[in-house]
Amino acid sequence: MKVLSQVENRNGQKVLTVDGKPFIMLAGEVHNSNSSSVAYMEGVYDQADALGMNCLLLPMTWELVEPEEGVFDFSLMDGLIMQARARGKKLAFLWFGAWKNAQCYYAPAWVKTDTERFRRAQMEKGRNLVNLKNFYQMPYTTLSYLCDATRDADARAFARLMRHLQEVDGEACTVVAVQVENETGVMGNAREMSDEADALFAAEVPQAFVDYMKENVQDMAPDVAEAVRQGADSGSWEAVFGECAGEIFSAYHIASYVNAVAAAGKAEYPLPMTVNCWLDKGEEPGMYPSGGPVSRMMEVWEYCAPQIDVFAPDIYVPDFPGICDAYVKRGNPLFIPECATHSYAGVRQVYAVGHYHAMCYAPFGFEDIGKPFNSQQGALFGMDVSDPALKTPQSVEEYYWFTHNLQEMMPLLGGRYGTGDLQAVSGERKEENEMLFGSFGFRVNLEDPAIVDGRGVCLILKETEDTFYVMIHAAGLLPFSTDEKKPYVDLLLLEEGQFEDGVWKAGRRFNGDEATSLRYEEPALLKVKLFAYA
Repeated sequence: MKVLSQVENRNGQKVLTVDGKPFIMLAGEVHNSNSSSVAYMEGVYDQADALGMNCLLLPMTWELVEPEEGVFDFSLMDGLIMQARARGKKLAFLWFGAWKNAQCYYAPAWVKTDTERFRRAQMEKGRNLVNLKNFYQMPYTTLSYLCDATRDADARAFARLMRHLQEVDGEACTVVAVQVENETGVMGNAREMSDEADALFAAEVPQAFVDYMKENVQDMAPDVAEAVRQGADSGSWEAVFGECAGEIFSAYHIASYVNAVAAAGKAEYPLPMTVNCWLDKGEEPGMYPSGGPVSRMMEVWEYCAPQIDVFAPDIYVPDFPGICDAYVKRGNPLFIPECATHSYAGVRQVYAVGHYHAMCYAPFGFEDIGKPFNSQQGALFGMDVSDPALKTPQSVEEYYWFTHNLQEMMPLLGGRYGTGDLQAVSGERKEENEMLFGSFGFRVNLEDPAIVDGRGVCLILKETEDTFYVMIHAAGLLPFSTDEKKPYVDLLLLEEGQFEDGVWKAGRRFNGDEATSLRYEEPALLKVKLFAYA
């Protein structure tokens, strides 16, 4: 079976390729219910066009795919695929099976109503429904990750979906990736508390898993690494993993469940598969979905879920670079399926591509970009912080400028993924303001109060030893020589322009006053050629 979409290792970096060419998902994830109607999606595609996006992330839900057990309906999926082709977009489907936001919202009615066959998770012993203060003050219930019947039914449905997807889209490759489940984990406790869970928790941890964890402490979160080091070499989960035992136990079983679903799907059509997570934010397990693929559990997930290609964070917190750093360990590529739509959205996309060589960047609910925030978005985006940019909606026009130009640069960007010829700096990390490219370097002023609004960004792509393409916003630029024998630098060329399918089209040629200060209050795309001399 020929699969046109692959995750390949290029220059030591995992890169998504489509028909052999690097593809960067400059994407957006729709509001969950919008993709349940092909007709409604027409207006959503208009918004995606206005934002310059090349890919949409769309939920594909178990309840609509298999409304009755063994009865499958793929008409919605077929309609969405045909629509995407007509609108010139790629897709990534999000399989909302047993989990969505640590809940079982999208499981079919025949699963939800049969609580004996498809057991609920008991987060308090003997109770299938609990009220959790940390779950938006809503009642909480979810399916048990220990229930084989649920896993098997979920896997069968996903396998049928992937088989149909291969039949209708294998040659066209409209769908380039699939997310397996959504924000898996359990709330209210670190692990399930049923009698079955207690018995498994008290039993011996599989020895191969203990040995693996002991051998892979180098990149673990500090408390997890300490628990693994100090724990026994064999025994119960608590004996081996101490205070982290509950979360590791949940991660082991949830990742194994997800791997079984993914494996069933890949047997039919092995597209790249991802999992996403609700961030832990330094809280106790159960305050966030315990056992989900957060960075602190990445080692567990890598062991238990080898069918998963990418672990992806949903980022709504202010410390965007810090979260990105946490999710690129162990060779994991940066893949952001959800992020905020405040005014950092556009510049963060540039930084994610230029600095982290991201595979995907997708604001969630991108249909709302440019609109005032409602109260729910305000809470989610952290509007209680002092930074005014976090309280300001992203401009549609500015986002389009960044996304459109990145899209047109894709042939060059993708070819330099995994190399030092593509770099970026961000106003969210003002201390990291230099980029070195062999004989030349660039220092970026991210603190000039006359031009900086906190959202400064600069991406630089090296074309040749002395020629560079620069995407810059709200920052100043100072090129310099790294050659001590030729310490002085002069500009031989400074022009604005744009790319068309990877080919530079020059606009104005700058010199004189425009070449003196190199300060850019608005987004600019430049070609720069330098000369070093003594």
